[in-house]
Amino acid sequence: MCGDKSGHRVPAVCGVHDASWALTTGGPDLQVARSCHVLCAALTGAASLHIARTPHVKLFCLCCALAAAVITPTAAVADDKLTVATWGGAYSDSQNKAFFEPFMKAGNDLTIETYNGEIGRIRAQVKSKAVTWDVIDIDTQTALSACAEGLLEKIDWKKLGLDRETFIGAKQQVCAVPNIVYATVLAYDTTKLKTGPSKTADLFDLKAFPGKRGLRKSPVVNLEWALLADGVKQADLYALLRTKAGVDRAFRKLDTIKSEIIWWEAGAQPQQMLSTGQVVMTSAWNGYVALAVKKDKKPYAMIWDNQGLDWNWWALVKGGAHIDAGYKFVAYASDPNRMANQTREIPYGPANRDAIPLVDKDILLNLPTSADNLKSALLVDVKFWADRGDALKERFETWLAR
Repeated sequence: MCGDKSGHRVPAVCGVHDASWALTTGGPDLQVARSCHVLCAALTGAASLHIARTPHVKLFCLCCALAAAVITPTAAVADDKLTVATWGGAYSDSQNKAFFEPFMKAGNDLTIETYNGEIGRIRAQVKSKAVTWDVIDIDTQTALSACAEGLLEKIDWKKLGLDRETFIGAKQQVCAVPNIVYATVLAYDTTKLKTGPSKTADLFDLKAFPGKRGLRKSPVVNLEWALLADGVKQADLYALLRTKAGVDRAFRKLDTIKSEIIWWEAGAQPQQMLSTGQVVMTSAWNGYVALAVKKDKKPYAMIWDNQGLDWNWWALVKGGAHIDAGYKFVAYASDPNRMANQTREIPYGPANRDAIPLVDKDILLNLPTSADNLKSALLVDVKFWADRGDALKERFETWLAR
């Protein structure tokens, strides 16, 4: 038996027979069944009502339980607490100290949930009209996709009471508010290179810096760095990458070091490769490098030249029951002093420029958003990658296989 919190039986799926009950059962059961299919379609992409005949039986059963819980008359009704979904780990620990705990101490009800950024979970809530997350911490590409699908509220900056101009990268999204800035940087072990690289172009200089180098297994930032090392100005970068000639030029530059590249995919890998001497330098995410230096006393250095900036964002889920409270929380968490407090817990830059002067000086040195580190920063064009990302990733995979 499945989903009987409501007292309604949903036996077919658990018995793995068929989903004919969905078409023949009346009353609240029919509502549950229909919502069940909406949820499953959102999560699995399945279009057929005969979900029980697919490999998604267990997921369908879970959907039924959720549908029964949110639709039937005796189901539990959502309380008045604002719910924020974020990523967990050290990152959410930093948010807890800087934002969540102070917000609750100020008299606000708040529930924190964790997720892994899955757009499917957001889609399922919106499509089923069973939204339980009010505010979410979301990555750049997912925010763009979710906004395009109508899964997020468009941000009213006047209602938010914040100046959009003070937030780094804010104009790249209409459905999200930037909260932290992180960077792809070039890193090396100072004990193994007496004279280290000073600019990202050194990544391509095999004569001055012989040996293996690490790069993330993705075209993002790599194509930009290749063209910049080949003499292209930042201002001309994305216009050139929108042409076949520009893309060909970027891959030709990568060809010059291809035999010396060791590819990484997980954020901890670059530090491991440096530690073992597998590479002489590597691209890396600044937070991982800074934490390795601070906590593990690793002798690593970062090169901020052409650092590739990216963001995490606050967004409001479409159809949430606490939109006004969501705006209140986002405004609260965007306060310069609170953003500066977060940097004491994790080395990511506050997206609010007004927070930067408030950051401790010793911390500021390792943040992407410090004035010195921002001087030559590369603002990764999220619109470009949303438009061209699939095609360039396919080209990148083909290039890797050659």
